[in-house]
Amino acid sequence: MYLRLEAEGLGLLPVAERRKIAKQIEADAGMDVVCISEGSALVIQVKAVRQELDERLKRLERAESIVVEEPGTMRGTPVYRGTRIPVELIADMLSQGASIEEILEGYPALDREKIELAPLYVQAFPRRGRPAARPWAKRKAVRATRHRRNTATLT
Repeated sequence: MYLRLEAEGLGLLPVAERRKIAKQIEADAGMDVVCISEGSALVIQVKAVRQELDERLKRLERAESIVVEEPGTMRGTPVYRGTRIPVELIADMLSQGASIEEILEGYPALDREKIELAPLYVQAFPRRGRPAARPWAKRKAVRATRHRRNTATLT
């Protein structure tokens, strides 16, 4: 929540003022508005940010509950519970422009919610290991040597 408030402009305040605001929020978890001092023009609405974060956390919990990672199933690749459909495959299909209806045609075991949660799960739990994209692979190899060659003696 603090990061969200910082991103929305709280970071422009002096550190001492930000600490006061953080203490006010910690003291009363249900508060809706924080004012820095009497008569100030700055009002921070905490409740809306808190509600949005709660909704996002619930979506993430739902995404975690529909995905399993078992070593015996596709070598631990995250798949939808009860299927062998990789979550990353569905997220890739969505990122490449496939519609939810097209994916449902190809994978009738899924429903709309599972498809919508795929990008969230992949973003929250990225694959470990070497990245799939290798920007260095397109460049030509550079030969580096410690010693300069004398081209006059080679001919």
